[in-house]
Amino acid sequence: DRAALAQMIPNGSLACLQLFFPDPWHKSRHHKRRIVQSAFAQDIRQKLAIGGVFHMATDWENYAEHMLEVMNVAEGYQNTSATGNWVPRPDWRPLTKFEQRGHRLGHGVWDLIFKRVN
Repeated sequence: DRAALAQMIPNGSLACLQLFFPDPWHKSRHHKRRIVQSAFAQDIRQKLAIGGVFHMATDWENYAEHMLEVMNVAEGYQNTSATGNWVPRPDWRPLTKFEQRGHRLGHGVWDLIFKRVN
């Protein structure tokens, strides 16, 4: 929760924050409940050190597009993708049960890595 993040993690202390396969809230009327929103991106930016990264992964294409839209306009971030959208799945990222389920269902998987630049 955002209050715990604000109170328990010092500003500028994280090299990386990973958010893998959060609830996509796939119904349109529930999109406001998605964790990746403008305010959350700024909360995370405060906790990241300069050069630290916010790494997200999802198996819902619509949520990946939402994440990309939010992060592209979020102040103080730079997308690390050479193509301006997704990055290839890093070998070091653990294969989660949600990702395995997504593969079984024929879903793609999208990784986004944004670096704090200021």
